[in-house]
Amino acid sequence: MAAKVLLLNDNKTTMEFVVQVLENIFGKTRDEALKMVLEIHRDGSGICGVYDLDRAWNIAESVTKLARRNNYPLRCVVEPDVTI
Repeated sequence: MAAKVLLLNDNKTTMEFVVQVLENIFGKTRDEALKMVLEIHRDGSGICGVYDLDRAWNIAESVTKLARRNNYPLRCVVEPDVTI
């Protein structure tokens, strides 16, 4: 089963930290990461990628651990991918 990994906007996590997460964990280019940060800020969340379920949960856990180590409340959630 495929799953979407989303980042949720908050008022404390810096945009630069989110860019770093997108580059280092999700493999986005700088330009892709900057566009995605603006989307997350504007829409409240953004899909960072679609993965098999186990990988999606591992990625979400990695993002959460990194955010907490840096004292950010950034939330990363996993949702079923129902696109056909």
